[in-house]
Amino acid sequence: MSLSVHATYIEESKEFEPRHIDLRTFCLMGKDEEYVLKGGLTRVALKKGNLIVNSSQGGGSKDTWVLD
Repeated sequence: MSLSVHATYIEESKEFEPRHIDLRTFCLMGKDEEYVLKGGLTRVALKKGNLIVNSSQGGGSKDTWVLD
């Protein structure tokens, strides 16, 4: 499965550029039910063309909001 690409604001160039991303969702498990939370954490490759989104290896993260 390939990573998605999303427009990402890059501080150095002061422009939006395509970067590879993945979305980490969060779930809560109760005694009798499970809940998938709206939104999540988007992990992003900060270097152009890079596929590494892991923050410990040079990637970054962004909050993800679901508006509707």
